[in-house]
Amino acid sequence: METNYSDLLNGSEVIVYDSPISRVLWILSMVVVSVTVFLGVLGNGLVIWVTGFRMAKTVTTVFYLNLALADFCFTATLPFLLASMAMKQKWPFGWFLCKFVHIVVNINLFGSIFLITAIALDRCICVLRPVWAQNHRTVSLARRVVVGPWIFALILSFPPSLFLTTVRDPRGDVYCAFNFASWAYTDEEMLNIAITFLTATGIITFVIGFSMPMSIIAICYGLIAVKIHRRSLINSSRALRVLKTVVASFFTCWFPFQLVALLGTIWLKERLFSDGYTILDMLFHPTSSLAYFNSCLNPILYVFMGQDFRETLIHSLPSILERALSEDSGQTSDRATSSASLSEDIEMKAI
Repeated sequence: METNYSDLLNGSEVIVYDSPISRVLWILSMVVVSVTVFLGVLGNGLVIWVTGFRMAKTVTTVFYLNLALADFCFTATLPFLLASMAMKQKWPFGWFLCKFVHIVVNINLFGSIFLITAIALDRCICVLRPVWAQNHRTVSLARRVVVGPWIFALILSFPPSLFLTTVRDPRGDVYCAFNFASWAYTDEEMLNIAITFLTATGIITFVIGFSMPMSIIAICYGLIAVKIHRRSLINSSRALRVLKTVVASFFTCWFPFQLVALLGTIWLKERLFSDGYTILDMLFHPTSSLAYFNSCLNPILYVFMGQDFRETLIHSLPSILERALSEDSGQTSDRATSSASLSEDIEMKAI
């Protein structure tokens, strides 16, 4: 009964992969994940190199370095999930990597989301309270702040890893799946524990891992947009385009996956015992691959969009990254600047 339950959790490969549409979605998902791995490792690795070894440490570089580390580690472990996806969810890598890979993936996935939220809050504070940011926004404070996203990511990632293990089905195929057999004495008890745990975890993940960060990001950039319109800041049209692109890309990449995951959580019992909900299983790979793609977009959204396209063609890429991520040295050296000019200068650099 244990292996049968594991089959139910993983879904039947006959159902998920039998139709032409599902096969197309499956292949398309693998292509998107492959592109994410290539661009994510390359782009985030370059950001890590520049912010970690070529530049002086500033508040901005501390945030970008941690975001790049999270996205780099995440995309570097995606090949394991890609191989499993290509094998129709079978897991040939053993028990240890089953747990380790998924822990690394979840920590860095949540860490990336929370760090993007922290960057939005930092920019909002710089725009709304520029004088306070000038006096209190320090590298040491930024280093303490970035610990928070990693702790929250670890807290969200740890409980599911307790139940992850390798499970062998009657045909001898091995899967990396949840197994609650050691937590219950009967099959009915095991099923109830599984449904309760997965439902609670799914709802908490949706609220804390998506809804709250998305709301904070939208509010922060909304307040920045209002300030831009009121002050008629220089280059406001470019700044607004960047802000809109950041919010739109985050929502576009993450909302489909979170919606499918939430519906799958709400209808978990129905999915286990009915064929009418298999559309959610078919949509899992396409929506998750789209969410993963956000990790290779982050270097583009937070670094490259801050530079003029012609400058990108003229200058070397490391120089462009260094200029895009660095803060004006005059921000801390010139104390004689009037408060109005100082506020506008900080606001523009935050955007």
